[in-house]
Amino acid sequence: MGARFFSLVLLLTTSAAPTSAQNLASQPVAASQLVLSRTDRRLPFTGDPIWNLELQTPGSDGLEFETVTGRAHRQNADRHRAGSRAPLPPGTYSVGPVEALGPQDPAELGPVWIGLEPRFPTGRGHLGIHLDPSANRNGNSGTLGCVGLIHSEEMLELASLIEQRKVRKLVVLE
Repeated sequence: MGARFFSLVLLLTTSAAPTSAQNLASQPVAASQLVLSRTDRRLPFTGDPIWNLELQTPGSDGLEFETVTGRAHRQNADRHRAGSRAPLPPGTYSVGPVEALGPQDPAELGPVWIGLEPRFPTGRGHLGIHLDPSANRNGNSGTLGCVGLIHSEEMLELASLIEQRKVRKLVVLE
């Protein structure tokens, strides 16, 4: 260990003066992000398409969560039109803070809400990540356009990871 430490110190002291260290410190560290993509799978009872939500962190294996977005019969609707019940439009979104929901909030949203703000022009708004408690159970399966986690035990896990890793970006792929 001593030889490695000495080599590192020697490398730093013989590098191009203090400006190199300053440049290293000012380089942005790659941040965690979420990526939402379609799969070929469907929920067996309701037919809702399953979308994959992956938490990507540089230097770590991605963590995947099964989700739904939009309603089963609205997957090909205009994804930029408000009220279309279609999946999120493709593009980049800002991820807001994790907000606890209470008894006054719709039970269909689950225990927490994570707001999403499109970083591009679209007619869609009021989007977020939440639990879909009706996933694969009845006619309420799917969402009005949000990202709905299918497995309730994963919602709080994802919310905690988003806070810990300071996730501020979602990329929705076509």
